[in-house]
Amino acid sequence: MLPPDTSGVQLSPDEVARFSRHLILPEVGMEGQKRLKAASVLCVGTGGLGSPLLLYLAAAGVGRIGIVDFDVVDHSNLQRQVIHGTSWVGKPKIESARARILEINPHCQVDLYETALTSENALEIIRPYDIVCDGTDNFPTRYLVNDACVLLGKPNVYGSIFRFEGQATVFNLDAESPNYRDLFPEPPPPGLVPSCAEGGVVGVLPGIIGVIQATEAVKIITGIGTTLGGRLLLFDALGMKFRELKLRPSPERPVIEQLIDYQEFCGVGGTAPGQEEAGSVPSITVAELKTVIDGQIEEILLLDVRNPQEADIAVIPGSVLVPLDRIESGEAIEDVRRLAEGKKLYVHCKLGGRSAKALIALGRHGIEGVNVSGGIDAWSQEVDPGVQRY
Repeated sequence: MLPPDTSGVQLSPDEVARFSRHLILPEVGMEGQKRLKAASVLCVGTGGLGSPLLLYLAAAGVGRIGIVDFDVVDHSNLQRQVIHGTSWVGKPKIESARARILEINPHCQVDLYETALTSENALEIIRPYDIVCDGTDNFPTRYLVNDACVLLGKPNVYGSIFRFEGQATVFNLDAESPNYRDLFPEPPPPGLVPSCAEGGVVGVLPGIIGVIQATEAVKIITGIGTTLGGRLLLFDALGMKFRELKLRPSPERPVIEQLIDYQEFCGVGGTAPGQEEAGSVPSITVAELKTVIDGQIEEILLLDVRNPQEADIAVIPGSVLVPLDRIESGEAIEDVRRLAEGKKLYVHCKLGGRSAKALIALGRHGIEGVNVSGGIDAWSQEVDPGVQRY
């Protein structure tokens, strides 16, 4: 990107005092700070990555920040989404984020887009901004952000996280740069990569990766340092190790000429998180399961395939825990066969995705059952609020 036009940009006395530690850096100085004030950055998502991104972009003095999100703050967000507070639970994330940004930097213009980013609106939303920071957590939106940035010639500052590992890079820095399709030429099969809601994430990890993304955005705007363009930075929080891979444009990379249906491209089809594979097995709602349990018409086995740590939080009374990894490895197949002998088998997890996988694995061994759609999360909301949500 070209350096922002700073002609006519002035720093007020308050801004000079606020950004004095930048101004005395030879690499930044008055001109660099004016570039930050003249710049505009769009952040897609205000979750684990978006939170530190937005906080530090605002604190750095970026003059215009756009936020795309349509979610509301939930208690489970607060462990890592540090831009939000308890008083904002149940309220729109973009409103919470704007309030916090303006507390940090009242000179910042904050644009809100309370909508899902789609192929129909992405180009219009992204076009006015100099840089896009991708704080999303799903493959369809990552491909959408990437392709829109390529079409519009915008740098795409990318990060992703899972459990204890994260990665970051800068895509599309110029016409010769790699983009997201060089890292992932094809999307992984639906359900192969668990979401944070099912796999978990240590709370500090998105803070680390999000701050790296913010650092890259500041460097691009001010024109200092060496960016992560062409390099994929990998971080292991458990080992406290960084490593780096070179990332080059692939000669087989498809030419992006227009935005497409990214749900279809990723094989998701608009299903709810954790439910991508559920359509391939028989299923039952939690209300129907409650009727079966209460009716006692047939003897049943309710199999819980979550991890033991999840079962420590909450269980559906009467369920039997056999974690999915023991089923997929084959270790627990005969145990399940014995437990289900003469009974109708129902299988649940947190949201319905892992239980569908378990039934597919069991089916290969001639063990048939029914998936509980929505899992224990739906049970907590629709049947028994006394079962703790997480």
